[in-house]
Amino acid sequence: MTTTDTDKHAPPREQVHGTMARLGAAMADRFALVVVAWIAVVVALGAAAPSVFSSLAGAGWQADGSESVQVRELAQEHFGGTGSDALQVVVHSETHTVDAPEMAAAIAGVTGILDADSRISQVVQPQPGMTISPDGHTAIVLGGAGADPNEMVTAAGDLADPLAAVATDGIEIHPTGASALWSDFNAANHDAMIKAEMFSWPVTLAIMVLAFGSLVAAGLPLLLTMAGLVASAGALVLLNEFTPISVWAMNFAMMFALALGIDYALFLVVRFRDALRSGASARLAVAETMSTAGKAVLLSGLTVLVSLSAVLLVPAPAVRTMAVGIMLAVLFVLAATLTLLPAVLGKLGGKVNAGSLPYAKRQEHRSPLFGRWGALVHRRPWPLAVGALGVLVLLSIPVFGLKVAMPSIQVVPEDAAVRQGYEIVQEQMGAGVPGTLQIVAAAEDADEVARVAAATEGVATVSPPMPATSGVGTPDDSGLVLLQAVPAVDPSDPALAGTLDRLRAELPASAIVGGAPAENLDLQQALNDYLPIVMAVILVLGFLLLLIALRAPLVALMGTVVSLLSTGAAFGVAKLIFQDGHGAGLLGFEPQGFLDGWGPVFFFAMIFAIAMDYTVFLLSTVKEHYERTGDAVAAQVEGMAHSGRVIFAAAAVMVGVFFSFALAQPLPPKEMGIILGVAVLLDAVLVRLVLLPALLRLTGAAAWWSPRWLRRALPAISFSH
Repeated sequence: MTTTDTDKHAPPREQVHGTMARLGAAMADRFALVVVAWIAVVVALGAAAPSVFSSLAGAGWQADGSESVQVRELAQEHFGGTGSDALQVVVHSETHTVDAPEMAAAIAGVTGILDADSRISQVVQPQPGMTISPDGHTAIVLGGAGADPNEMVTAAGDLADPLAAVATDGIEIHPTGASALWSDFNAANHDAMIKAEMFSWPVTLAIMVLAFGSLVAAGLPLLLTMAGLVASAGALVLLNEFTPISVWAMNFAMMFALALGIDYALFLVVRFRDALRSGASARLAVAETMSTAGKAVLLSGLTVLVSLSAVLLVPAPAVRTMAVGIMLAVLFVLAATLTLLPAVLGKLGGKVNAGSLPYAKRQEHRSPLFGRWGALVHRRPWPLAVGALGVLVLLSIPVFGLKVAMPSIQVVPEDAAVRQGYEIVQEQMGAGVPGTLQIVAAAEDADEVARVAAATEGVATVSPPMPATSGVGTPDDSGLVLLQAVPAVDPSDPALAGTLDRLRAELPASAIVGGAPAENLDLQQALNDYLPIVMAVILVLGFLLLLIALRAPLVALMGTVVSLLSTGAAFGVAKLIFQDGHGAGLLGFEPQGFLDGWGPVFFFAMIFAIAMDYTVFLLSTVKEHYERTGDAVAAQVEGMAHSGRVIFAAAAVMVGVFFSFALAQPLPPKEMGIILGVAVLLDAVLVRLVLLPALLRLTGAAAWWSPRWLRRALPAISFSH
């Protein structure tokens, strides 16, 4: 083989050492291939992405295997779909009664629309004493569920406008029930999330320009975020073909893709610029960046994925798939950070500083400001540690009075059709009618079930037993009956849980109790039961990841335990705001008197993942300097000097993104934004920049000690280049 003159005189390629360094150099060497590969991935998955919000599932808020889910499935199979996911259409008039021609025409119009939809198994006409109000001014037409719960949520949305068109000047039409509730809520939630994202973009861009100090560098996180978002959206649509994925999965994926994309890009770009300033070529600068900051980003991404994977233990489809959505976004953003970003940085080289702001041209990787702060922590560790710990403990105290429950009707806007129908039913028929409990029992026990249910404290009325049918109106051979038990209280009243417990304890063995409020209570119980398990798994796996990466038991333990403090403080603030109502007027919401039930499990995983993200950034930098010098004191100060500004800037971006959701009208996105924003703020300022550095100062070299047997057992991971 011969070589050309160009090959003979080409400069020798610099040698790089280490897996991550070689990965970075390989990406820099293959810019065109990497970009083409990512374009192919984004185009292939992006083809499905536009349908993400219309394709994903709207239901899934249930505890799989629970008694209430069994009742719903039996109602669909044997009772014409008259379970909790049936569509209820409220027909109301202040001037007409059900006997009036105008009301009869409206009921007939509603019946025709429901009959024409293949997802409705049967239409049950209003019945005196059950679905007609005592004064005759309100009637409920029931559309039996002929499809799965997710399709029924879609059906409720599809039929909303046709049903509303039946209304006249004197007659109101309002779809209500669980399917309509989730349809209206998902629509309001989607609009709120989009508005919050649109509001957060200008704020985020401004923070990014200030943090990166360069217009070109500030644009790099957008590259990662858009690639990760489009790819994860398409992947969710494809995954939805195999198993229903909650539409909430994409909402959370959008938020995390933006926040983590900026975090990871910031950490790598700052390190890349520092390597360029030291005189390295673009290729070597990429290799050095990946060998140091790249390892930290990989560890951070794995920590986030591990934390969220623990949520998959909860037997609730909506909660599980929300975690899946975030995990997919993290996977794609992480992959883009470790492949696409190094390729682009290698191509840009010194042009990464194009469009620099004046102060950025003088800015170095080592921040004198945070170096002085690190030195102050070194001189005054006890006062600073005690002060930070005191604030976090004080804010955590309200957690002991925290109450949780599934969302009430207040999570949807007051003008939502489902809420208007709900309130009309309560006003005309009784507070507990929207939360009717359903009892399925053996036919031979029907009389006993009816007697016991009617005598149970908290039950207002009980319907006559309805025999099971084959779907054509004739009895089937299941030997089952269905009874409706109307509670005496609103479905969100805590007393309803006691009523449900009494029914299940006192009814004959053949009877099982369900209905929409029972599904909420069963889900809440499952969330409560799995919370300690999820927390334990997250803590153990988080500790093991830090132990493997840092090879030091004490520092891994400190990094894990201090993450609990910011989590506890965030939930303490959440209790004061969302349960007690402090600041409710300013934030524009009506407190429910509790935190939404899925919050502790899901937000704990998210907060812990973010907290460990900053832990990795700080401790990996400190370990890098400790490996170089062997001086624990210098490592603590220099670690703060080199990572403090990145942590502060990354936290500012996350706080800006999360707090933008405080403007959302539905309550759950508001809860999410405020809780996560407070958690990031407290964690970055009090834990990562004060408490953890102070603990490193107080423990000194002991923090990095490891027994010989453990060092032999763990892989040799180094953060120095």
